[in-house]
Amino acid sequence: MSGKLLKSGLIVSFMTLISRVLGLVRDVVVANFVGAGAAADVFFFANRIPNFLRRLFAEGAFSQAFVPVLSEVKAKHGDDAVRELVAKVAGTLGVIVTLVTLVGVVGSPLIALLFGMGWFIEWLNDGPDAHKFEMASVMLKITFPYLWFISLVALSGAVLNTYNRFAVAAFTPVFLNIAIIGSALYLAPELDEPAMALAWGVFIGGIVQLLFQLPFLAKAGLLVLPRWHWQDENVTKIRTLMLPALFGVSVSQINLLLDTVIASFLLTGAVSWLYYSDRLIEFPLGLFGIAIATVILPNLSRHHATADTARFAHTLDWSVRFVAMFGLPAMLALMVLAQPIITVLFMRGEFTQQDVLMVSYSLLAYCCGLLSYMLIKVLAPGYYARQDIKTPVRIGIIAMVANMVFNLMLAPFLSYVGLALATAMSASLNAFLLYRGLKIAGVYQLSRFSMVMLAKFALASVLMASALYVVSPSLSVWVALPLTSQIVQLSSLCLLAVIAYFALLFLFGVRLADFKAKTVAESQR
Repeated sequence: MSGKLLKSGLIVSFMTLISRVLGLVRDVVVANFVGAGAAADVFFFANRIPNFLRRLFAEGAFSQAFVPVLSEVKAKHGDDAVRELVAKVAGTLGVIVTLVTLVGVVGSPLIALLFGMGWFIEWLNDGPDAHKFEMASVMLKITFPYLWFISLVALSGAVLNTYNRFAVAAFTPVFLNIAIIGSALYLAPELDEPAMALAWGVFIGGIVQLLFQLPFLAKAGLLVLPRWHWQDENVTKIRTLMLPALFGVSVSQINLLLDTVIASFLLTGAVSWLYYSDRLIEFPLGLFGIAIATVILPNLSRHHATADTARFAHTLDWSVRFVAMFGLPAMLALMVLAQPIITVLFMRGEFTQQDVLMVSYSLLAYCCGLLSYMLIKVLAPGYYARQDIKTPVRIGIIAMVANMVFNLMLAPFLSYVGLALATAMSASLNAFLLYRGLKIAGVYQLSRFSMVMLAKFALASVLMASALYVVSPSLSVWVALPLTSQIVQLSSLCLLAVIAYFALLFLFGVRLADFKAKTVAESQR
């Protein structure tokens, strides 16, 4: 089983890598066009709201509620029952999301008021940043329909993942990045406000992503006509699971949204600096944490449906080992190379050296929670696969309240950096409580084998990061280099880090077989 999980995980990671690389290219283009000024703040704000709802309706709560039920129906009743369920869920979800989307488009000024309170107050007082509120209201009308498209994309992706066709869903976000890049390059020069072109790129990207997945659904015989069926037994079960999960699975997104509200009161650029640093964190998180979570949820759901508790626990143990092996070195390497990476990627056009410094500070703060973000992604499915929503919701409430307290404690002294650090601290609390809950319930406990492996990962990561710190040049030296030399040096440092880390793991006795073919009995010793 671990071999199959490893293969599926690598496939999803590779497809996600393509998407994330294009995502970085997209952010480079965006940084060049709008930098980290007022227009950038507004675009990132207008993009974050529908993305937040996407995590609630689509990739977050919906997927976590839908996949376990779909896996159970597939295991017990076969493909015909799956097609019937997909039709009913597509119709029911489609109507709900359509209504939410219409409300969002019509009520965009109210949404801008709620989540951009600082800009609204400026607008009321005719302050220098009053135009931010007006621009945000207009931009939200363009970006909000993305929710409708991406919710159906998430539905089709969840169905394909249940049939172990992970590559399609993992590759789909590539088209969003292409749409935004294309809009920035070709539409932005035609508009008075270039940031508006980015908003249209989000809209177009949603359409293209949905159109891309439909042929694959048809080929699998799973493209069905949607039907409204609110009272269906399985739809009711999904609704019951989804409603509390709307909160529990998206705590990190809620925290980011709260950060945006607070950042709207801070200096111009704060929203953008947080965005760019969050995007860099999303790269390793998506590559390993989200990719592995995508793969294990259908497997965990299947093990729960067949009452195979040993394989259930083994799958979680394998997942923790896998994300720790990559999460720990990524966290420390990103801390050491923060300024060089930001310089190479973003420092051109409207993005200044001062922006490099400001983004690096919040990136360091976010990095403190990188492993925790990954662990949340792989531990939460341990609850959702068993259709236990209440426990992670309770934990999510604790984490969100903690984040608000941390924000109030840190933001007055550390400004936007305090917001990033508060997010990392609350994520660590979230991950700890998720693990403790699984352990108390007797569902999963970290095996002795995994504890030894985690110690080896940690030691190798610290040694690698120390070597990287010694050989890395200072920012003043770095910015004086031409771009070609910067790219060559950064690539060399990254290659050095990878070679050093895996060489150390080899010296410590870590082998590929530790992730490929461990039996349940061996992993639990």
